[in-house]
Formats: sequence, structure tokens, C-alpha cells
Amino acid sequence: MAMITDFLEWLQALPQPGLVAATGALVLAECTIGLGFIAPGEAGLLIAATTATSVPRFLVLCLVVSVCATVGDSIGYLIGRRYGPRLRETKLIQKYGVQGWDKATDILRRRGAWAVFFARFLPVVRTLTPAAAGTSGLPYRKFLPAAAAGAVCWSILHVSIGAALGEAAKRMEKALSTGAFIVVGAAVVAVVVVRLVKKQRARKRAEQAAADLESASS
Repeated sequence: MAMITDFLEWLQALPQPGLVAATGALVLAECTIGLGFIAPGEAGLLIAATTATSVPRFLVLCLVVSVCATVGDSIGYLIGRRYGPRLRETKLIQKYGVQGWDKATDILRRRGAWAVFFARFLPVVRTLTPAAAGTSGLPYRKFLPAAAAGAVCWSILHVSIGAALGEAAKRMEKALSTGAFIVVGAAVVAVVVVRLVKKQRARKRAEQAAADLESASS
């Protein structure tokens, strides 16, 4: 049973404007501070990118994702300008991203606008860097070109990966027997579960460290 092929064909048959709009909305939400911990923008983009089976589809998806990522980064920057260093003390940052926030501010201090470009390719840091840039006082005229360039490169990279994965999945499914396909699928699920468990443990350690630090300072 060609499960992957059936799913990809169903996905590719969806109305393209709606699929692209939904992907853009996920990416915009991920790029806005705080929502990046909730909205699966990168995962949604990779799934949607499997539908980029023609040059026009590829270009349209890249364009929409680039614009939405840039807009999301700009919103994060404005939030950082508005609230400043107080953002680090918010419950959301304390729970999910203290290390990412500190890393983002450290990179910004050392690299300036270049940090905005390269942070686009770093999970968690990507979500926090725009707000950290606004907090640090980096001029918007320097922030915007770096954010836009990073968004374009990031979108092209991920749409290319998604399109390639979709094609590779179809070919692999044809080559594998049903039993082998189930084994591969189980292995993938196991890897995903292990990664999720490790992330959860790392998050708990970070929360405990923050709690210990708060207790020591009080």
C-alpha cells in the first residue's frame, strides 16, 4: 500500500493558495517572539514544500515564506524595542528560552546585524533574536536587510529540502517492501521519541537551574 505516495498526492491536490497561506501564517507565528515555541513553522514548511513540484510552486512558496518570516521578525524586533530587557524576565522566556535569549544577546553583541542573518538558521535562537535585537538598540535600518536576507536563504533551503524529501520518499516507498517500510517507519518514530525525551529533560534541567538561581538570589 503506497501510503506516502497517497498522502503526498492528496497534499499536492489541496488548493495551492490555501496551503501556501497556511504555511506563511505558521512561519509568521513562529518568527514572532513567544509563538515560536508553539507554532510548528519549520515542520509545516517542510511538509508544504513537498508540494513544490514545479518551478512556479517553488518560487511562490519561497516568496510567501520569505515575506512572512521577515514580517514576523519585524514584529519581534518592535516588541523588543517596546519592552526592552524586561522580556527576559517574562514567564514565557524564563520557561522556554533563557539560554536561547542569552545566546542571542551574546551573538548580537559580538556580531551585530550579521547575528540576525545567521540566527535565522538556529532553532529557538531564531525566535528570540529579533526581540533581542530590538532590546539591544540595533537600528532597524541594519536589522531589516539582515532579517530579509536570512529569511530568503532560509526559505529557499527548507523548500528545497522539503521538495527533495517528498521525491525521495516516493522513490524509497517503491523500492521497499511493506515489511521493510514498517521497520524504517518504526526506526524513524523511535528517533523522534528519543529526541523529544532529550528535549524534555533538557527543558526540565533549565527550569530547575532557573529555580535554583531564583532561590539563591532571594
